[in-house]
Amino acid sequence: MTPKGEGTGTLDERISGALVGAAVGDALGGPVEGYSPEQIAERHGGRVHGVVGPWNGADWPTARPVAPYHKGDGHVTDDTLMTHALVRVYATVRDHLDAYAVAEHLVPDLMTTPRWIPELEAEALPLQRIFLAEKWLVARLHYGHVDPREAGTGNIVNCGAAMYMAPVGLVNAANPAGAYAEALDIAGAHQSSYGREAAGVFAAAVAAACSPGATPDSVVAACLSLAEDGTRAAVEAVCEVAARHTDFESALVPLRRAVAPYDTVGADYRSPSLGARRPSRLHSIEELPVALGMLLVAGGDFRHAVLGSVNYGRDCDSIATMAGAIAGALGGEVPHDWAKTVAESSRLDLDAPARTLAEVTREIFGRDVHRRRAHEAAYAALAGTPCSD
Repeated sequence: MTPKGEGTGTLDERISGALVGAAVGDALGGPVEGYSPEQIAERHGGRVHGVVGPWNGADWPTARPVAPYHKGDGHVTDDTLMTHALVRVYATVRDHLDAYAVAEHLVPDLMTTPRWIPELEAEALPLQRIFLAEKWLVARLHYGHVDPREAGTGNIVNCGAAMYMAPVGLVNAANPAGAYAEALDIAGAHQSSYGREAAGVFAAAVAAACSPGATPDSVVAACLSLAEDGTRAAVEAVCEVAARHTDFESALVPLRRAVAPYDTVGADYRSPSLGARRPSRLHSIEELPVALGMLLVAGGDFRHAVLGSVNYGRDCDSIATMAGAIAGALGGEVPHDWAKTVAESSRLDLDAPARTLAEVTREIFGRDVHRRRAHEAAYAALAGTPCSD
């Protein structure tokens, strides 16, 4: 078993752990998304400890506000669909991505190729499942012909851009600054303000988790060294509180209290405040700081971090997606029974995207080395200094 909280594993294992872990967290959080810890405990007779069924049971096809999506029973949500779509873009481009790659490859993927959508239990265009904040990509880039680097301006500010940035962190494994910069560029096509900032910081967290010997503390330190404005303040506040806890049960209320001053949605998740999701240098999305907080509470243990994220409620599928990706990248063991159930129920091969991204990551690193050496040689000639090997 992987030592708790200690960064171990090969590149392939880290990539697999992060992507499979993200999908598992997503599937576990989906059926309780939008509810409070108290509501979750009442509905399930205690805390959620694994895969559960739909909130409304057999009435899920018509029960609002969830219908017509079959959330629960191990079905992944749009977090995983978007993550896998970004992996496909990397597989096509086979190099670092930018906002133009979103316009040229991600948007067509969403709107032209039917794929199996677990929550719809049917093949459909991903565009028909993703949330309005992601549909914005299609409206602005395909129909509006907006400059991809500026297309995110005007969209609601939420976790939509951040939730699928794990592949960026993996392509830049052990290079948090590179992951941060690349994710900011990609996310410029999707969001602005603290939504875009969170995308960069989440990618950096995944990259930092891939570093040999990484720990939850080193991951948080890497995030704080890069994060700006309200995102940095929120991560710092939440993680300071998280450091005082070793069990998610005792941390649920304190973590929410710590992030509340930075969260614009407000106390009632299903009825956002008037100022919700608007650009600001003072605020942060809720999901990333809480995911990092749960990672600290769990000491890097995958199961504990994900279950804490799930039972936190609110946007818990995205919180658990992020916590699962980071814990998996650290080398945390993704429970086999959870992964098997999610793969079979969602009718998705969760391992295939990881194999693809591992292959592409090696190709990109080779190109990076070539580019770096060319730059070193050019600089050495320019400066009149010998080029070191």
